[in-house]
Amino acid sequence: MAVRPGAPRRALVVTVVHHPSDSRIRHREVRALLDAGWQVTYAAPFAGYDVTPDPAEGLTAVDLPRAAGRRRLRAAVAARRLVRRLAPEHDVVVVHDPELVPALAGLARARRVWDVHEDPAAALVVKDWLPHPLRPVVARGWRRLERLVERRWQLLLAEPAYQERFARTHPVVPNAASVPPRPAAPGRDRVVYLGNVTMARGAAEMVEVGRALRASGPQAPVLHVIGPARDAATQRALAEAAAAGDLVWHGFVPADEAGAMLDGALAGLSLLRDLPNYRPSTPTKVVEYLAHGVPAVTTPLPLAVELVEACDGGVVVPFGDAAAAVRAVLALHADPERAAQMGRRGHALARERYDWAVQAPLFVAAVTAAARPVRDA
Repeated sequence: MAVRPGAPRRALVVTVVHHPSDSRIRHREVRALLDAGWQVTYAAPFAGYDVTPDPAEGLTAVDLPRAAGRRRLRAAVAARRLVRRLAPEHDVVVVHDPELVPALAGLARARRVWDVHEDPAAALVVKDWLPHPLRPVVARGWRRLERLVERRWQLLLAEPAYQERFARTHPVVPNAASVPPRPAAPGRDRVVYLGNVTMARGAAEMVEVGRALRASGPQAPVLHVIGPARDAATQRALAEAAAAGDLVWHGFVPADEAGAMLDGALAGLSLLRDLPNYRPSTPTKVVEYLAHGVPAVTTPLPLAVELVEACDGGVVVPFGDAAAAVRAVLALHADPERAAQMGRRGHALARERYDWAVQAPLFVAAVTAAARPVRDA
């Protein structure tokens, strides 16, 4: 397609797995492209998540089937058909799901970008939909596929550590946050968790934390869980805990509203378990907590420890130790000045290193570099 100089650039952004209001995709990357004057076609599973597309100038929404569990083939086929049809009308296609990478193989006319959010091979250990004996076989196959993909795709990496998986150097667009200029000081009545909820992300431990906080007395903070359960066992555990009054479960909340719900919280929980997919990643929720001036209570994943220790903005607790998390929360509750100092230091670090206002131009520049060159008609 010939593009006249000065005409808006066009991006096709595709996901069949993520929620259409995913913070990184919709509220940061798509918004950054729109703010830079791009026109964006956003193909996502709107109906699958019971979401009505939000209107925005320059944005066109297209519905795709949702990929979940073993039900993934239909979504991948639909995405391939859509990209084949719409790619010639766009300067670049930005893909967010690992399963769409092989699904779009052979579409030579598309300038393709894979935004690498995770380590798919390492993540297989928590994919219950894949039979256990197949996981190491699929993981080895995926590692080989990644090396082939980078020859034909532009990659964006959410973590510098992901670079070790690839032969060439690729731009890093970290999981930054929208950092408020002046966050509220930590209060004393709420503890928060923000993000998708699974057992691997500490759902069982959070239920224990909520129960123990409630039992500690009427003045104790209440745990608020902000995010959807990603499997039946987690949904059942959270629903039962909420019914018992041990915690408040909000389910999915749009990103702008969820961020506001962090303001004034005493602490934010990140009780991720020690799994291969989490070790090379900075937990986005910890960045969000610090950005909003909320002390983080986190398990000792390497980058989480590095983050909170860099600013003394939180407390590290052992894996699987709900009692230690409760003690950390109650210690902050008993020492408001310490919590306030942690909040101020965490916010300062987030503003310096993890503010999306700084990262957004770098993301747009990387997508522009990967896009079809502008030519005279």
